[in-house]
Amino acid sequence: MIYVLIEREIAAEMQSSYEEAARRVLTCAYRTVGFIEGQTYIERGNPLRRFTLSKWQSELHWQHWYTSEERRAQMAQLSPLLVQEERITILETAA
Repeated sequence: MIYVLIEREIAAEMQSSYEEAARRVLTCAYRTVGFIEGQTYIERGNPLRRFTLSKWQSELHWQHWYTSEERRAQMAQLSPLLVQEERITILETAA
């Protein structure tokens, strides 16, 4: 099992558009084989910085979603709303 942390910074004038686009991406991920759960967080004091922490059965499941045509299509709508490219970190439970 792995966790995936996605960090995004929203362009100030795009916050409402981002909310809708991000919901669509997460909804698609929910339907993906290997997805277990996900939560979205807002940085305290900076509502334009968002974090999504998702749990996957394996890195292979995550990679399948990450490289899927469905995610690419969703990200084509979400990426223009960001200040910079999203940052993705793969995490695993410490022994």
